[in-house]
Amino acid sequence: MNTYFLEQLIALPNATLTDTKLIELAPCVLTIGNFDGVHLGHQAMLAQVQSLAEQQKLSAAVMVFEPQPREFFAPATAPARLTNLAEKQALLAEFGVETLIVANFDTNFRALSAQAFADILAQRLNVKALVLGDDFCFGHDRTGDSQFLRAYGLQVTNLHTVTDDTDTAKRISSTRVRDLLLAGDINAANQLLKRDYAITGPVIGGDKIGRTMNFPTANIDLARIKPALHGIFAVDVVRLDGSGEVIPNGLTELADNEQTGVAGLRPDSLFGTASVGTRPSVNKGDEWRLEIHFPQFQANLYDQTLHVRFLHFLHGERNYAGLEALKTGIHSDVADLLEWRSQQLN
Repeated sequence: MNTYFLEQLIALPNATLTDTKLIELAPCVLTIGNFDGVHLGHQAMLAQVQSLAEQQKLSAAVMVFEPQPREFFAPATAPARLTNLAEKQALLAEFGVETLIVANFDTNFRALSAQAFADILAQRLNVKALVLGDDFCFGHDRTGDSQFLRAYGLQVTNLHTVTDDTDTAKRISSTRVRDLLLAGDINAANQLLKRDYAITGPVIGGDKIGRTMNFPTANIDLARIKPALHGIFAVDVVRLDGSGEVIPNGLTELADNEQTGVAGLRPDSLFGTASVGTRPSVNKGDEWRLEIHFPQFQANLYDQTLHVRFLHFLHGERNYAGLEALKTGIHSDVADLLEWRSQQLN
């Protein structure tokens, strides 16, 4: 999958031909949206894009916004991210997207009129057909919609709301997935995603508080304002190479002093206990962290890219009275989660 930022594909204000060499895209079928989580509703959109692209011998393309619009307008109250941009890229590639266009949602982009945006689609992005939700609107005055694009001369297919297969047929949405994850109902969230919920990121430096309590942790870069999960979880973790592929025994091969860890529930993984939150017990304010402790494991994991699959919710984040109480709580959590792992293997 090729990824482009919109600025690479359109002429910027006051730019000359010597300043910017524009990239020419192949004729494409395009869908537009946040695609946060790439859940079953999004997957239905992508399947429709693929079908039209094959029928018309066009390329399959997606445009996403970065930051997502509500993060631009009100970052403090924006919804938690299910997927950061890198995770979204990997998922979209799995679903056959050939071209990803990342639009920087800023003041200039927000100011585009519906006419100007349609001109970009047709004249610069080589869009021949679109697949859109039935409530899609665009342009600074929000006068752009599917009918506007049809009148402009573009082929538009509207995909109606995708629902689950329960008796109540509820709409599948990123909001529903967030609510389920926040409630700790990982299995129900996974049904709407059609995969196990996971977070991917490099290991970055932390404040090493866990190490002082004999519970060293790997601090994963979240690359989002705040995550969709909150609390203590069982996870299994694999190490990825530069192409995003799982490295066979990627974690155990880094182990020191024969502390090779506890096997996870999928091949090449290690079992871990994860804390997702703001760590009220150590007064770290609003800084969100994903920290993973690997029982019986010792290694230098800095700068390694880890794929963390969430398996089981134990409880919400707790505010302990001090470090000794926190240490006791962590010890209990690790024991409980290791017991849960043992039950899964029986």
